[in-house]
Amino acid sequence: MEKIVITGMGTVNPLGLNVADTWQNIVNGVSGVAPITRFDASQWRTQIACEVKDFDPKDYMSAKDARRRDRFEHFATVAAQEALKSSGLEIIEENAERVGVLVSSALGGLKSLQDSILRLEKEGPKRISPFLIPMLMPNGAAGLIGIDHGIKGPAMSVASACASGIDGIGLAWMMLRTGMIDAAVTGASESTLTRTGIGAFDRINALSTKSDHTMTPAPFDKNRDGLVMGEGAGILIMETENHAKARGANILAELAGYAATADAFHVTAPSSDGSGGGTAISNALVSAKVHPDEVGYISAHGTATPLNDATETKAIKYAFGEQAYKTLISSTKSMTGHMMGATGALETIFCVKAIQDGILPPTIHYKTPDPECDLDYVPNQAREKKVEIAINNAFGFGGHNSVLVVRKYR
Repeated sequence: MEKIVITGMGTVNPLGLNVADTWQNIVNGVSGVAPITRFDASQWRTQIACEVKDFDPKDYMSAKDARRRDRFEHFATVAAQEALKSSGLEIIEENAERVGVLVSSALGGLKSLQDSILRLEKEGPKRISPFLIPMLMPNGAAGLIGIDHGIKGPAMSVASACASGIDGIGLAWMMLRTGMIDAAVTGASESTLTRTGIGAFDRINALSTKSDHTMTPAPFDKNRDGLVMGEGAGILIMETENHAKARGANILAELAGYAATADAFHVTAPSSDGSGGGTAISNALVSAKVHPDEVGYISAHGTATPLNDATETKAIKYAFGEQAYKTLISSTKSMTGHMMGATGALETIFCVKAIQDGILPPTIHYKTPDPECDLDYVPNQAREKKVEIAINNAFGFGGHNSVLVVRKYR
């Protein structure tokens, strides 16, 4: 079957407003964690987050468009602009129906929804914006990207919690393999740094409450105490190999495999034996015709919650056996925070960059080994290593387990 390749990438996230700046900060172990500035968090137990910094949507679109889009749509718009520009893919009348937009979001325009409800209660129904529905709907980013660039192929969003980004990319991969489309703009965007978003995750004790924000989140560390919420977008341009080669595209990597499973266990807790995530990893490797000992790097879900990190370690062992102890793993959420549905898309970009540059991102804030997390998590400093194949894990509430396989293009 024809290879599916990656030809462009774009991002807006807490460590940068483009791929180059972000990657430089990632390999240097820069933390995006800081006190929350987007609202007064003094009443919240958690008062830190990974906010996107120095971002003004009016630098990238008209003031009118900026007003009519939610923050998650701003991020997706800008990341898609970078991805398309870097790929050189031009959308014209002759190919518009052969290009898809599969840009996911777990929650959509949460801030627009929250603000409108508060305005409704205070000022009445006539004060609700007529643009509220396209601002809050999770498929809003996909629709707007299609409109911005005249893309007329399939346009949709996948909502599978923290696995949304990987599942959107996986769906694009399947559409490309079956010949439905020749190219896709795919990935995810999220902006949940609101009073409601922080409050909801705080109520289930999922967030870090450490007073020293310079040492959290700490994935796989014995003293980890929860995730730090982030925001942003990661967008890829994917094409069939023949389509990319025919237009002379610069091919960055191959998207070689994808799989998804469900734990069918609990709505927020992972299955304790790691079998759901482990099966997703194994199935993804089978889809790519890859053996575990060929994998040079695992981009872990690595949320820094006690349950996730221990269970993900079991999942890796379930799929890799003893090879797990020889495979390098890291969680870049230690730097970007957890961007919910968008993180898996951004971490796919990191897999591509790791393969291109031979540098594996670190897991920062790692101090105390945990007997339940006893693998090599590339602690604190990036590591040089030639990598041919990387996998990217995303596990989400609802029991979703999704995995991508990225391979050096040959």
